[in-house]
Amino acid sequence: MRRLLVLRPEPGASATVKRAKTRILNAIATPLFEVEPVDWHAPEAAGFDGLLLTSANAVRHGGEGLRAFRGLKAYCVGEASAAAARDAGFDVASIGDIGVERLLRSLEADLKLLHLAGEDRKETADARQEITSVTVYRSRVIDDVELDVANGSVALVHSARAGRRFAEVMRESDADRSSIAIAAISRDAADAAGDGWEAIEVAEAPTDEALLALAVRLCNNKPGA
Repeated sequence: MRRLLVLRPEPGASATVKRAKTRILNAIATPLFEVEPVDWHAPEAAGFDGLLLTSANAVRHGGEGLRAFRGLKAYCVGEASAAAARDAGFDVASIGDIGVERLLRSLEADLKLLHLAGEDRKETADARQEITSVTVYRSRVIDDVELDVANGSVALVHSARAGRRFAEVMRESDADRSSIAIAAISRDAADAAGDGWEAIEVAEAPTDEALLALAVRLCNNKPGA
């Protein structure tokens, strides 16, 4: 069985490793980024109908500024975001499991939403709703990433930024990228990783569960099998 590298930041990395091990995968956390809060100014809650949460990190790192918005409903991408919102005292109105675009298409067009977001994000320019984005956290690059275990592995790539960073780190290392298979959560993440890998495959849906299903296949079979 091939080793599985989980590149996402903590605490998501450890959560993914735990789920991977229930599938009898030899998974290890090798984060490329560290998530940290940033100072932010909370706008008036009265100007919004709800919160848009696309990552649990927004709740984990939002700090005291979140208090002002506890009367608003939360519209969340993914169960992790929803669980974090509930734990913080928010009323979760809707959960989308297949990305923010599909979630927004399912909501009323006249909503005014406050998007508590990360510094590196994909804007929702085509949304029917009026969305105001405020940065509450950032993912800081980890300079010293241990890649002695990378050769012959399968790497989980959860974002386009992770794909780009993994490619950069590999260029600076002695590891053989042609021996590594990439399991990407989306086509954007796969494209960002570039070429030269043993294989690049994309999960059937942009979820951790679908990504782990792909990882099971790649870790136990040759790419393409």
